[in-house]
Amino acid sequence: MGGRSPDKAATAATRMGGRAVTPAEAVAGRDAVLVAVSWQGLPHILNDAGAAGGSLAGTPLIDPTNAVEHGVGELVTADRRAIAEHIADWAPGAQVVKAFHMFPADQWREGAEPVTVVLAGDDENALRVTSRLVTDVGARPAVLGPLRRARQLEEVAGFTIGLAFSGVDPNAAVPRVPTS
Repeated sequence: MGGRSPDKAATAATRMGGRAVTPAEAVAGRDAVLVAVSWQGLPHILNDAGAAGGSLAGTPLIDPTNAVEHGVGELVTADRRAIAEHIADWAPGAQVVKAFHMFPADQWREGAEPVTVVLAGDDENALRVTSRLVTDVGARPAVLGPLRRARQLEEVAGFTIGLAFSGVDPNAAVPRVPTS
């Protein structure tokens, strides 16, 4: 586990039974990388990991962040593109996949109905690797489409966040649509 704060990375690594390393060491030679920092910290952690120099080229880079205003849910990127699209710019050659951005930890509890993790990405291998990780943690993967659809996923998260902070159950605001 690597992070912008060595102390926080060490604490998290110890809690999970691992060890803390630098961000560059954390991404070196990995089958996939999950970048779990606040959206504001993404350019910094990717820089520390050497992404601009190609350290993540060819690697599935999983983005679970939501660049939305806290409590409101509106996208805050200046150009209104998904933060996942910006990550693709900051990490040239990385196989960016938007995933793991919707469900809070309490909805991943053992014995509960599996959640569906929606994915968006351009690389088939990265989508396959991420789908396998989703399945490994007990959820169901669903590929929405290419990375350009990540904005929709981030907007859905913003919609959900906005309703929840307004005291409205987001589940009551989305119709149940039969599937075939």
